[in-house]
Amino acid sequence: MPRILMTGASGGIGTSLRKLLPPIYPDLLLSDIKPPADLGANEKFKAADLADLAQCEAICEGVDGIIHFGGYSVEGPWDDILQANIIGGYNLFEAAYRKGVKRVVFASSNHAVGFYPRHHKIGTDVTPRPDGRYGVSKVFGEAVGALYADKHGLKVTCLRIGNFGDLPLDQRRLSIWLKPDDLVQLCRIGLEHPDIHFEVFYGASLNERAWWDNHRAYEFGYRPTGRAEDFREHAMAEQAKLKPDPVGDHYQGGAFCSNEFDGDASRIIDWTKR
Repeated sequence: MPRILMTGASGGIGTSLRKLLPPIYPDLLLSDIKPPADLGANEKFKAADLADLAQCEAICEGVDGIIHFGGYSVEGPWDDILQANIIGGYNLFEAAYRKGVKRVVFASSNHAVGFYPRHHKIGTDVTPRPDGRYGVSKVFGEAVGALYADKHGLKVTCLRIGNFGDLPLDQRRLSIWLKPDDLVQLCRIGLEHPDIHFEVFYGASLNERAWWDNHRAYEFGYRPTGRAEDFREHAMAEQAKLKPDPVGDHYQGGAFCSNEFDGDASRIIDWTKR
């Protein structure tokens, strides 16, 4: 069986996948800057600071494939994102290359394209429109992944994850929800499909209100089992509790777009119509 490394094991997605991946990949190595509080006796863990290349090399030793969920997972100060996502992301790909890792599944984000309006359906080949420093770091990660795929032959899959969880929590998430089991399916495509070279997929379940054209994932065999509309009543009830957000409600990135926003709203909102 292949040895799979999963970074970000202490985070929200990593915590969920720690329960779902072992039956598929028994030789699963977990990593994060600190061990999970509930680390089991049978779980293998190596701590690593992604900003340190030597530590990245150490966790990549003897690894066949990587699921990279490590890093800074929300909007934050530039220095934090720089160290964890920019330097850390580069180090992870460089360490994988140096240690002969064959495949990397990179957790990108919908925030790499968050400034597209919700009425504008997009594919994976659009110009990036990040909605913050976090989104910029995900654009960078996708670019580094493409470089290592084309220049060094690493097989790279980037997943622009929507909103991961057991159910969609509001109206926006009805369009971008990702069921945990569906994320596992996407990871397996990246780690196992023979035709992967460099691909970008949207991390989304079967969402009738989707803003994204995810046909490339379907061409590689993706068949999501989660259906957002099954939770419509709950999501809309939660939406009714939220305050209106004129900027965030217009864009796919939601509150990431309105956070710190002080631009010309009328000009920026209409940019796709010009």
